[in-house]
Amino acid sequence: MLEKQHKMANNNHSNPQATDSRGRLARSHEKVETNSFLMIVLILAVISVAGLVEIVPLFFKKSLTQPVEGLKPYTALQLAGRDIYIREGCFTCHSQMIRPFHAETMRYGHFSLAGEFVYDRPFQWGSKRTGPDLHRIGGRYSDEWHRQHLKDPRSLRPYSNMPAYPWLADRMVDAETMPRRLRVLQILGHPYTDEEVAGAAQAVEGKTEMDALIAYLQILGTAVR
Repeated sequence: MLEKQHKMANNNHSNPQATDSRGRLARSHEKVETNSFLMIVLILAVISVAGLVEIVPLFFKKSLTQPVEGLKPYTALQLAGRDIYIREGCFTCHSQMIRPFHAETMRYGHFSLAGEFVYDRPFQWGSKRTGPDLHRIGGRYSDEWHRQHLKDPRSLRPYSNMPAYPWLADRMVDAETMPRRLRVLQILGHPYTDEEVAGAAQAVEGKTEMDALIAYLQILGTAVR
């Protein structure tokens, strides 16, 4: 051991360039480690570059940016229902993201595809499941079932802890704002025609918020089965 250390010392003395290089490297590390601001800047730079490397290629992958076959933008009534879904915080208890695991596909159906969310701004994937996932709920139950479930969940699911939403049946959809909503989405690239935008108010005229929410639920996940 002593002989090895002696040889290393001799090598250092015989190679002053290597010693000087190691010294500069140590000083540069010390400069970063002792300067909090510089370390924060460098960490942020590394994270930013790594994030761009991960995210930017996804914008050019068609399966992630193009709608799946048969997917259409929400109608005025469905869009109003989606806004109500968000307003009432349904996403806090229900996810809309079926993961590609056997247990989930057996219970809910085909796993979720990126192309199904092209017209969702923002998407409603959720972060927890106090209640079941709703991404394939469309068409599974009748409108009347949804109506009763929203008015009194425990009349259909005795052990449900979902709150009731009976007031939705008494509140009317705000028809006046619907053309502006569709117009904004049209500008963002949703394929609405000018006729659909102009007729948005008439499409929801006389509809309750419960009608709109049910229309939204009934379209979820129906593009892929």
